[in-house]
Amino acid sequence: MDSINKIINFVFPLLTLYALLVFYPTYQRLKSAFYICRNLFSENVAGKVVLITGAASSIGKALAYEYGKRRAYLALVDIRDKPLFHVAALAELYGSPEVIPIVADVSKLQDCERFIRATVLHFGRLDHLVTNAGVAPLYLFEDIEDLSKASPAMDINFWGSVYCTFFASPYLRTFRGRIVVIASGCGYIASPRLSFYCASKAAVIAFYETLRTEFGSDIGVTIVAPGIVDSEMSRGKQRTVNSSSIKSSEMCK
Repeated sequence: MDSINKIINFVFPLLTLYALLVFYPTYQRLKSAFYICRNLFSENVAGKVVLITGAASSIGKALAYEYGKRRAYLALVDIRDKPLFHVAALAELYGSPEVIPIVADVSKLQDCERFIRATVLHFGRLDHLVTNAGVAPLYLFEDIEDLSKASPAMDINFWGSVYCTFFASPYLRTFRGRIVVIASGCGYIASPRLSFYCASKAAVIAFYETLRTEFGSDIGVTIVAPGIVDSEMSRGKQRTVNSSSIKSSEMCK
């Protein structure tokens, strides 16, 4: 798998650069070529402090393990305590010097302030903020009887990222850190029955593209837009119209 990733990391930037030269306007060519060149080289995260939301499963869990293997200190946030503690223990086994699990709800402003402050108080710094928590309500718009059931998509996917960024940005700026945003290909391509999910991810992408310009070189911004990923969300555990089910699993990705 590592050899395949190396090949992809080498080939795809070249193909993308070629496409930029052929199809993009001049400004977009220069901008995209700059970010491609900058990201060809992996950042050494050993000894850095990384906070990941939605860390109890799927993409968040995988990121926790990868950062752990690279010996980063971790603060892992999720609303579900048992799977979160399990992931934290395994991340330490993979090589993280120290992991602190924090049970919290990213859709609540006070919770976001609490776990950002707890991370900085414990480790003394914050280098990476990974905003990964998300849900995907699944239904046709015309079938919705109660619009309040759609609110978690924006409360968690969009505002959950914004809240974390608001409280984390002063610390990230101090240490010239990075925000890693787990968006979605649905933010670019509309998908039936995922109207609110697509809208929330499009909002996330637009928001962080703007912050990338505002922050400049003070804080790096990486926007990740995966396609279909084998996860709880894609298997249907996250795509639900039942409000209680959404609440119980809202930190998955």
